[in-house]
Amino acid sequence: MRAAILTGPGQMEIKEVALPEPGPGQVRLRLEGCGVCASNLTPWAGPDWMQFPTEPGGLGHEAWGVVDAMGEGVKELSVGDRVAALTYKSYAEYDIADVDFVARLPDALSGQPFPGEPLGCAMNIFQRSEIEAGQTIAIVGIGFLGAILTRLAKDAGARVIAISRRPFSLDLARQMGADEVIPMEDHYAIIERVKELTGGAFCERVIEAVGKQWPLDLAAELTRERGKLIVAGYHQDGPRQVNMWLWNWRGLDVINAHERDPKIYMQGLREAIDAIASGQLDPSSLYTHTYPLDRLNEALNATRDRPDGFLKALVTF
Repeated sequence: MRAAILTGPGQMEIKEVALPEPGPGQVRLRLEGCGVCASNLTPWAGPDWMQFPTEPGGLGHEAWGVVDAMGEGVKELSVGDRVAALTYKSYAEYDIADVDFVARLPDALSGQPFPGEPLGCAMNIFQRSEIEAGQTIAIVGIGFLGAILTRLAKDAGARVIAISRRPFSLDLARQMGADEVIPMEDHYAIIERVKELTGGAFCERVIEAVGKQWPLDLAAELTRERGKLIVAGYHQDGPRQVNMWLWNWRGLDVINAHERDPKIYMQGLREAIDAIASGQLDPSSLYTHTYPLDRLNEALNATRDRPDGFLKALVTF
């Protein structure tokens, strides 16, 4: 099979490698595609702790495809089933997954891309946020995750304030149902605008979905007394400082919404399958850029640089 191997900072090769073989309780997937995750960007940049070359397909973890072969003892699936899965070497034409971490895709999703891991992640973050009808919610950062959370929060009956840097993202937030949009330009102007919109009370829930220091600081400022600050951004570039005085004074509940239990990941993934298959959620407009495997480097660079109109890249095979 063909697989991508990162050979150094910002460097990639496509090589022919042996097909992986499924062991007991595993299936092999002939992949149709894999989403590109912002968490790939730090390894792509080549920090000191990164080891090159990567394993074939390494870093890819947002895969969907068709069951191609099954290991001993697998009875839940059949060859030919179209599935989404938690896999971890999916920048390749094939990958292996434990059967417990594979979900069958219904016919209603036939032909549609389905990067299951980030879709499931969005559903889990929404559950952890405990959003209810009548609440005012601020979402700081409207990328793929923030856009889905905007739609889910609006469907739950919340009033949604979307805050983001790019005009494209603000337009998207409106399309996903945001009641108010605010350019992420001036820290204090944003705080004053949200204060004005909420009668001075600020927001019951604030979701930070950027993964940088300033948006995290801003998100805390927008959270009302006894509100919940939900950290959904992936903070992977070093330590953070927090305004503990503010967190104490307002009595904030701070929720790190990143799951690590694969069973909970799978619960969210299955909820995403149900929501999209039923028409409750339509992420199709969020997949803005598609690349073949041999242009994975371009996909990673676009995810880093975020040109106008970019939201989510998919690598397809």
